[in-house]
Amino acid sequence: MSDQSPDAFRSQFQAIEARLGSAARPAEREELKRDIIALFRSVDAALADLGRMKEDIRGLVERYKQGNASPAAGAPQFTGARPAVHADHLGASTYMEKGWSLISLGDYPGAIQALEKALSLSPGEVQAQSLLGWAQMLHEDYDDALGTFSRVLMKEPANALARINVGYICLKKRIFGEAIEHLSKAIRLDNDRKATLYAHYYLGLVYLEREMYEDAQTFFRKTLRLGPNLIEAQFELGRALWLAGQRDEALQTWGAGHKANKFNPWAKRCKEMLDVAATGGEVSRSLLS
Repeated sequence: MSDQSPDAFRSQFQAIEARLGSAARPAEREELKRDIIALFRSVDAALADLGRMKEDIRGLVERYKQGNASPAAGAPQFTGARPAVHADHLGASTYMEKGWSLISLGDYPGAIQALEKALSLSPGEVQAQSLLGWAQMLHEDYDDALGTFSRVLMKEPANALARINVGYICLKKRIFGEAIEHLSKAIRLDNDRKATLYAHYYLGLVYLEREMYEDAQTFFRKTLRLGPNLIEAQFELGRALWLAGQRDEALQTWGAGHKANKFNPWAKRCKEMLDVAATGGEVSRSLLS
């Protein structure tokens, strides 16, 4: 079967189905059996090919993200665990897995639709709520995401990833007091390495936005001790130093960030800051949109 399109498979299925009622002789039924088996194997092979292609596309997406990452104060990297798809009679887990895949691919509206369907079939499912919160946050539906993550935290107060996401949303909405509360609690919980890392980073951003440069520097330095490769922390530490008047140290920090990985978008921002400083330009006091 050279044509592996869904329409071609459907046509073959319908042709075999039409023969079912009239195939009476053993030879006809044997031929029908062979055709059914052949169709099944063709569809199964096509699904395997599509599955591999799907994973290849994920690789393209990751390469695209690496080369085109936003140099603004971006959301925490999506780290939601892939849902285990099981045969539930409602089909909610299938929609959860679809939502997870769509978030990974950057299709946030599609993910929101799939995850809302999952929750309509299985209300209160915490993993579906967490994934929905991620999709809403990454789509910048901050009020909806805040409500979703709040429901997650009511059920799982020790969910550090949900807590730093709430802290991030509060940062973006400039609700700094609540941001500090949630991010500080994530640090005290210290039950998820990535959550602890980003809690320090976002606290640095909170204090940088409040022009409390010494506190911002403290948290960015702690971030870099936890995650030396987080170049955005180098970039922001450089800003905190520059705005505090420690310009030589700021230049050293941006220089180190640029040298760490010249292809990283944050490393490119470090180089931009070096160029701005060299030409007497102004360093922005805020990167929040």
